[in-house]
Amino acid sequence: MNKTIRHTSVFVLVLVLALLGRATWVQAYEGKALADDSKNRRKTIAQYAQPLGNIVVAGSPVTGSKKTEGGDLAYKRTYTDGELYAAVTGYSSQAYGATQLEGIYSHVLDGTDDRLKNPVDAVTRKQQEPGTVVTTIDPAVQKAGYEALGDTKGAAVAVDPATGRILGMVSTPSYDPSKIAGTADGDAWQKLLDDEDKPLVNRALRQPLPPGSTFKLVVAAAALEDGLYGSVDTATKSPNPYTLPNTRTVLKNENASAPCENATIRTALRYSCNNVFAKMAADLGQDKVKAMAEKFGFNDAELDVPVRAYESVYPSGMDSAQTALTGIGQFDVTATPLQMAMVSAAIANDGLLAAPHMVSEVVDSDGDALTSFDDGDTTRIVSSSTAEQLRSAMRTVVEKGTGTNAAIAGAEVGGKTGTAQHGENNSKTPYAWFTSYAKDPSTGKQVAVAVMIEDSGAARSEVSGNGLAAPVAQKMMAAALK
Repeated sequence: MNKTIRHTSVFVLVLVLALLGRATWVQAYEGKALADDSKNRRKTIAQYAQPLGNIVVAGSPVTGSKKTEGGDLAYKRTYTDGELYAAVTGYSSQAYGATQLEGIYSHVLDGTDDRLKNPVDAVTRKQQEPGTVVTTIDPAVQKAGYEALGDTKGAAVAVDPATGRILGMVSTPSYDPSKIAGTADGDAWQKLLDDEDKPLVNRALRQPLPPGSTFKLVVAAAALEDGLYGSVDTATKSPNPYTLPNTRTVLKNENASAPCENATIRTALRYSCNNVFAKMAADLGQDKVKAMAEKFGFNDAELDVPVRAYESVYPSGMDSAQTALTGIGQFDVTATPLQMAMVSAAIANDGLLAAPHMVSEVVDSDGDALTSFDDGDTTRIVSSSTAEQLRSAMRTVVEKGTGTNAAIAGAEVGGKTGTAQHGENNSKTPYAWFTSYAKDPSTGKQVAVAVMIEDSGAARSEVSGNGLAAPVAQKMMAAALK
């Protein structure tokens, strides 16, 4: 063989080996990434090749599948009471993808999750029957919250304090996921995108707003745990009116005649005294208030329930005046309804915070668990004594304070109202908040609820936590205790 032929043969051999190597690399290492690519039409075809698995509430599916006519996508998603459960399920759309539980568990629900396959199926890539997502949602609680919120722009979350099970998660205005499930729903999709009320936003998890006076519970917990005050009935050092440190800004109370000067924590929560909690936050300092806020869950950017909640924020780098304002849930403090429900849940559960979750298990077509979520995975937030004192003070708020609309006959109910400023110089309609807990002494049932009303359409003078948010919480708590 002459030299030229030999060199050519070697070159061709190298090219063949390179081609085989590249093919092996694509199939062995890049195959899954290519298969999972959202632009891969085969992925969408496989996803909708058979009826999807269901999302279940109290033993009954709130989702379904419908045979399509024509096209290469055999089935599309349907929803039972879609608007009621949209904040829980999210949507699964042939054109716009999937969100929330539909998105997180898409591979289980469409049967492509490797855990659904036996070894033979894994080799042949046979698509298996889909799995099922079992939620912790109580339909009575969910319906009570949805109907109570009505036409308002807001959200509500109900949690079992002992287990962390999310019993209700509502965001309004809502939307029907069925109307955007197909490939020809562009008009409905664009209408949702153009809606100024943003119905696609899950306000319960993903719209942190200033929590106003509901945050005073966190400051009170910090003061009691730090020993700044011995009990909720110890007189505080709180001048009224109170001037923010190193400023000439006088902080006023909503009720000018309330007995807020040097008020106890119990009285200050009852009348929602701004001077008391602003002074308390300034005395504690931002580091101590921040530490307590973070114990309750603030500044956690990875709170998954399993849908990821947006971070509730307690800020840093503040001066004394700004720290004082955080004491009343203002300045740069933000919270989701889930976060404020967690605050009340920990207080109700003797100072222990159970990890919140709205899925109990994910199962295959035979009912065997693929993933299970343990109830009662708890963390100590405050001492038992501090929790008991805060519950006592919260009961005073409901029994003879600013939260009377949350009362439930025959039940122990505690709460805290909040009205948070909105816009520069409070120029826009304030946000109305209520966070609470309820216990039935005869059955042992308990629940913690937080409600946020972003906009009810009411006049600014009519916006209050007791007037707008507490009635929603009351109805959800009553449903949970039945």
